[in-house]
Amino acid sequence: MSTSLSTQIHLASRPVGFPAHDNFDTLQIELPALAEGEVRVQNEFISVDPYMRGRMSSAKSYAAPYEVGEVMNGAAVGWVVESRSSELPEGTVVLHSMGWRDVAQGPATAFQRIERASEDTPLSLYLGLLGMPGITAYIGLTRIAELREGESVFVSGAAGAVGTAVGQFARLLGASTVYGSAGGPEKCELVTQKYGFDAAMDYKAEPIREQANRVIGDDGLDVYFDNVGGDHLEAALDVLAPFGRVAVCGAIGQYNATERQPGPDNMTNILRQKLKVQGFIQSDYAAEVGDEFRRVAGQWFADGKLVYDETVVEGIDNSVEAFMGLLRGENSGKMVVKI
Repeated sequence: MSTSLSTQIHLASRPVGFPAHDNFDTLQIELPALAEGEVRVQNEFISVDPYMRGRMSSAKSYAAPYEVGEVMNGAAVGWVVESRSSELPEGTVVLHSMGWRDVAQGPATAFQRIERASEDTPLSLYLGLLGMPGITAYIGLTRIAELREGESVFVSGAAGAVGTAVGQFARLLGASTVYGSAGGPEKCELVTQKYGFDAAMDYKAEPIREQANRVIGDDGLDVYFDNVGGDHLEAALDVLAPFGRVAVCGAIGQYNATERQPGPDNMTNILRQKLKVQGFIQSDYAAEVGDEFRRVAGQWFADGKLVYDETVVEGIDNSVEAFMGLLRGENSGKMVVKI
């Protein structure tokens, strides 16, 4: 019989600046008996993601803010351990968005069955390369930036879950040159040696704008995939070629800011170079692109054309520390919590 006790991480208060441990509560909740059509899931991995920092604020955004006193919702993957649904019998692998808890329960319609690429495919990949970060990278390149064969790509946050996917997908989609930025020499070496980037710029070593002008410079840039914002966007606007495209995915460099951040001083380049700058949220495109992504990325993975890194933190009680580590840039690849 499955356990009816669920350990959950709730938002206790809204942070000002960088989150602190006292912004969260850890609670143990007694789950009711399953109703008809419901399932109980033992999570194996939960996801911590940069966008969660934005949802901790009450400010208007593309997603509803977390409510104080409620669980930190987000992606998780696990096994059905008890079922009153013929659609999801015990043993089914499922993906859901109930977030930071070790045991999840609800109607079967709240859970998505996963067809694993193989029995050896780690479940954590469905929170990373084969999940939301992967489809985000694919949508940004194919639908927003409309990457064409032979073009150059620059991605900020290249060592993260989305960034490592962007670099690999761009190459497989025919990009001629792939540039990335990362924090520190180890991450820069990782993205060039393991992920095949042509060049990596260490934003901690010197201003990224100076490096972009030196490394990309007069060659010009066709596509910028932005995960960081701020100085990185400014750097990209300096070097984008005529009719270049910017896919704005995130702005992790500004999520913890407590003061208004200045905008790029070179916005006139958008007009001068006839650039397209578009923000996007993967959920707006997931229904349209999801099957295509799973087919294409699944084949790349099966063919051994994709590699990945994960930063795994053990234990539901360490979810907050994992999240803080993500915001500090301590992860290589996808940051997940193993239950």
